[in-house]
Amino acid sequence: MIKSALAAICLMFLVSCSFFTPNAKPESIARVGDAFLFRADIKDLVPPGTSKTDSALIVRSFIDRWASQKLLIKAAEVNLSKQKKAAFDTLIQQYKIDLYVKAYLEQVVKSTVDTLITESELEAYYKQNKENFKTTGTLVRLRYVNLSKDHPKYETIRSKFFDFRKSDKKFWEAQSIKLNNFALNDTVWVDMSQVYSKLSFINPENRDEYIVSGKSIQHADGDNMYLVKIASVIEKNQIAPYSFIKPTLREVLLNQRKLDLIKKFEKEITDDAIKDKKYEVYKP
Repeated sequence: MIKSALAAICLMFLVSCSFFTPNAKPESIARVGDAFLFRADIKDLVPPGTSKTDSALIVRSFIDRWASQKLLIKAAEVNLSKQKKAAFDTLIQQYKIDLYVKAYLEQVVKSTVDTLITESELEAYYKQNKENFKTTGTLVRLRYVNLSKDHPKYETIRSKFFDFRKSDKKFWEAQSIKLNNFALNDTVWVDMSQVYSKLSFINPENRDEYIVSGKSIQHADGDNMYLVKIASVIEKNQIAPYSFIKPTLREVLLNQRKLDLIKKFEKEITDDAIKDKKYEVYKP
C-alpha cells in the first residue's frame, strides 16, 4: 500500500513541479536545496491496512511538513541576526550538555543507589518531619455494603455489619458475590473523592451530615440499601496519618538518596580530575 502511495506522489512531483532534479539521489523522494528525503525515512509511516487514498494523503502530508521545515530553517538562517543565532546556538549547546549529563547521572544512580528503604527508616523520617505532611483534603476510614433491599439475608447482613467481628470472615466471603458493592477494611484511609464515587448519596453539600467519626448509616436508594460505618475522619490541613503518607515518604527518601549520591559523585569526579591534573583553575 505504501509503495503505491509513494509511486503516485513521486509521479505528481515529476509531472507538476519538477521537484526531482537530474541530481536526485537513488531512493530519494523529495529534495529541498541539498537536503534529500529518502524512502527509508518513511518506511513505517503508514499503518498496515490503510487504504491507497489515505496512504497517499499521509505520505504527501509528511513530505510537505518536511519540506516546510527545511525551507523555514533556511529562511531563518538567512534572516535572523548573527547575535540571535549565536544566542540560540549557545542554548542548543547547553541543552545538549544538560541532556547528556542528565542521562549519564540517571545511569549512575540506577546502577548504584540502594532502593531498599526499611520500615524503621520510614517511621523515623515521619516522626521527625510529620509537621511537613498535612492533608490536602478530608481523609476517612470506613466500611460499607451496598445490597438489594430484598436480599434474603438482609437482616443478618445488617446485624453482622454493625456488630463487625473478625470471626465472621467466612460469612462475608460467602456473601461477597451476592452484594452489589462493598469495602470492609476500615483500617485504610481514603480521600473524599473515593467516598463520593462509591457512596453516591453522599456529596459535598451533605457530607457533614454523614462523614462523622463513629457514625452508623442506613440509607435507601431506589432498590438498593447502603450500610455504612464511619470509623474515623481527619479533616483538611491536619497531620497526615503514617499509613496514608507512607508511599510518599518512600519516594521522598529515595529522591534524597539520589540527590546525595549525585552530589557525592560530582565531588568525586571533580576531585579525581584535580588529582590527575585534568582540571586546573588559573589565577586571573
